[in-house]
Amino acid sequence: MNPEIGVLLMNVGTPDSPEVGDVRKYLSQFLNDPRVIDIPWVARKILVNAIIVPFRAPKSAKIYKQMWTDEGSPLLIHSENFKNGLQESLGEKYQVEIAMRYQSPSVEEGLEKIRKNNPKKIIVVPMYPQYASSSTGTCMEDVMRVASKWWAIPEMVFVNQFYDLPGYIDGFVKKAKEFDIDSFDHVLFSYHGLPVRHLDKIYDEGLCSDRDCENELTNENHFCYKATCYATTRSIAKGLGLSEDRYSVGFQSRLDDKWIKPYSDKVVAEKAKSGVKKMLVFSPAFVADCLETLIEIGHEYQEIFEVNGGEKIQLVPSLNSDPDWVEAFANHIRTK
Repeated sequence: MNPEIGVLLMNVGTPDSPEVGDVRKYLSQFLNDPRVIDIPWVARKILVNAIIVPFRAPKSAKIYKQMWTDEGSPLLIHSENFKNGLQESLGEKYQVEIAMRYQSPSVEEGLEKIRKNNPKKIIVVPMYPQYASSSTGTCMEDVMRVASKWWAIPEMVFVNQFYDLPGYIDGFVKKAKEFDIDSFDHVLFSYHGLPVRHLDKIYDEGLCSDRDCENELTNENHFCYKATCYATTRSIAKGLGLSEDRYSVGFQSRLDDKWIKPYSDKVVAEKAKSGVKKMLVFSPAFVADCLETLIEIGHEYQEIFEVNGGEKIQLVPSLNSDPDWVEAFANHIRTK
């Protein structure tokens, strides 16, 4: 008996290896996506292929080598483990597959495995808690591109964000409680950054800065990445009993000075200079540990912290394939 429902779990992707050639291929596909770098086609091609990728690939390859394991890329390993746990929980009625928006396994490969079993419905889940066009949006677009070529298209359900899913919030609260929170001087919630113009495009009129996205979530801004990041922070902080003076919010991985502020690396430096010695850091935009968590926070921010007088930055691990998280997400899928 074939599964009735297919579930496609999607993530950004990873190079096939930490070698420069594979990293170059990954960066080229990633950065040439018009939802990632949203500038005119010719300008994007010149910027990405002639400037960014040639210079960034060798540097990025060194970073990937720092976190690469004998089994391969941590992101892919965690994704596979999560998929396997979800499949076991959901049972034979469902078929769970993974796909990476860039590189392998591709969207075509993941969808074709599901299509062959002729499901009645496919549930597509970009594994990004907070919606952004450059992450969730591009995954959804690519799935529609592939499925639009099928003769028989089953019912398609897209899960476009889950920042308020209780199991997601509870998962990070549980992870944080593995540490002695009171022993830390400050807590930082660090989210992946975006250009401010990406936020502004959410609104038909006005700018993101015209709204109080740091403090409230409304029908108007529920697709604003910044607003949902702050909403996530408030929920986790509430679960941990943190007062507002105990934590900060920051955004990491910026490419220029026109991205969402405050910048996480600046917050880390400023807190160290102010006398903070131990800092606990969450990265709730990621449900699987990857380069941005393991290296950028775990290593690079530690160096920044020490240079400015701090002592220890402790990264709260992501949810990865924690059994409680797997079961919570399985229950979420059953409602779709």
